[in-house]
Amino acid sequence: MSQAPLYPLQFEPIYQYRLWGGRRFASLLKAPLPDDGPIGEAWVLSDREDHPSRVGNGWLQGQTIGQVLEQFPERVMGKFAGRFRRFPLLLKFLDVREMLSVQVHPTDSETAKTEAWVVLEAGIKSRIYAGLKPGTTEEILRHALTNGTVAERLACFHPKPGDAVFNPAGMVHSLGGGVVVFEVQQNSDVTFRLFDWNHIDPKTGQPRPLQVEQALACINFGPCAGGLVAPVVEETSPVSRERLFQCDYFWLWRLRGELPFRVGDAGVPSVLVCMEGAGRIEHGDGIDEVRKGDVFLLPAALGACTFQPRGSVSILEIEIPA
Repeated sequence: MSQAPLYPLQFEPIYQYRLWGGRRFASLLKAPLPDDGPIGEAWVLSDREDHPSRVGNGWLQGQTIGQVLEQFPERVMGKFAGRFRRFPLLLKFLDVREMLSVQVHPTDSETAKTEAWVVLEAGIKSRIYAGLKPGTTEEILRHALTNGTVAERLACFHPKPGDAVFNPAGMVHSLGGGVVVFEVQQNSDVTFRLFDWNHIDPKTGQPRPLQVEQALACINFGPCAGGLVAPVVEETSPVSRERLFQCDYFWLWRLRGELPFRVGDAGVPSVLVCMEGAGRIEHGDGIDEVRKGDVFLLPAALGACTFQPRGSVSILEIEIPA
């Protein structure tokens, strides 16, 4: 089996209870939701000890991403084999029916988490908070925390499907009001809550704990490069190729069109996320059908593949920076 050809790997989603979540993954993802309760996150590629993703298709079905990387480091990771102890990205969908806590991620090298969102669904009540308003100092923010006016110190906008938002480590952020996003981030799950909108967790009957001092210690109070980004068009034919994010931890493009186009590349792994439409991935040893909500890891050994749309599609392609 060790010499069997690799193929586009799809992983079983790991659903996470969140008091701010909803039930919209029932129509987005194939795996059934737990019976009840709000589900805020679906982890679709996670190489973490607490929540390891398991392959859901093909002859590697049931194995964790860690086991696959241990068996086939060069074939999966290509030139990155040996560079990372774990797959360096954590990929999720978020269903944020209520408001996510106002939070910040640490900037130290061990637990740093830079992340980005691409909006799938949004409504008239949806909001995204990304960064502090100009002039907000630590003293001003502390005062806002004591009188419940934190939201007034945050830059806010009404999102629409297709919006892309960059959240570097150290930037205060939140979102909610019926918004569904895809999230790509460093492989860390450390979050410091600054304010939680006075939520009460129905499971405990208590507010969730805050980490105000830890959050304040890592907030970037200066000019911030995060927030809503403007796509950069790199190609228009045969597919519209827009670069949304290019940072030290991940590169992400959006590809939209109706004609066949290339995905993946020789010597490096890629991740594909189907945001709209359907089609199939054609590779050397087969064909994999793709529908909205599907996420595939293309092992480096596959090289360039062809995506054959069925009608109009919107695909995200993610790579690890060289």
